[in-house]
Amino acid sequence: MAKIIVVTSGKGGVGKTTSAAAIATGLALRGQKTAVIDFDVGLRNLDLIMGCERRVVYDLVNVIQGEAGLNQALIRDKRVDNLHILPASQTRDKDALTNEGVEQIFKSLSEDFDFIICDSPAGIERGAQLAMYFADEAIVVTNPEVSSVRDSDRMLGLLASKTRRAERNEEPIKEHLMVTRYNPSRVDSGDMLNLDDIREILAIDLLGVIPESEAVLRASNQGVPVTHDSESDAGLAYTDAVSRLLGEDVPLRFYGGQKKSLLSRMFGGGRR
Repeated sequence: MAKIIVVTSGKGGVGKTTSAAAIATGLALRGQKTAVIDFDVGLRNLDLIMGCERRVVYDLVNVIQGEAGLNQALIRDKRVDNLHILPASQTRDKDALTNEGVEQIFKSLSEDFDFIICDSPAGIERGAQLAMYFADEAIVVTNPEVSSVRDSDRMLGLLASKTRRAERNEEPIKEHLMVTRYNPSRVDSGDMLNLDDIREILAIDLLGVIPESEAVLRASNQGVPVTHDSESDAGLAYTDAVSRLLGEDVPLRFYGGQKKSLLSRMFGGGRR
């Protein structure tokens, strides 16, 4: 059975799709057969990040509505054989997604894949709800700023209450924290929350810290997940995060020293 992992956030523009592409690519490079699904119906971007936008013929909604088979819609990555992309529709409404249709896609993919990565839209609309509903694990992506962390805290509440595991009173979704666009010098100057503040507020296990880097923008523009850039700090940080996701003990790097901050008091400490 495949492990279903949703990459989510409460706020848009935090690097969620970049992270989904990087994590999926990293897993595939480690020999894990991986599918990554774009749930952002109407505003798809995963195909651009993965460099396969010209190869999209059928999409997630086509499969759900019976207009195409799953194998017709899946796009094999050109760089890594055991990585496949299922794009979102740009022309359909989010209401075209159904619980039954999404569940059937997960069942079919689980027969052949080790991991299914779900690139969730930001917020709490239908695409985001369905992306998280069937998940086994969640990667919550946040920037080191107050509004982003606050919105991530709200998403943690939904992960604990609005999923199939919660409805069935099963073991909760395993939650991981991914902090993106982290700049130690801006943290030291007080312009960003430091890592301890973020961890205290959200109170979930840290999967990775991705440094602010031009390599991320460059990779996105080139349609190449940044995990392929083994010369960049960001690429190495995502590779480290994948190793931790696979259960390996990898030291944290690229986050620099930290000064103590009082910003976490705005939230009254950790989540309860």
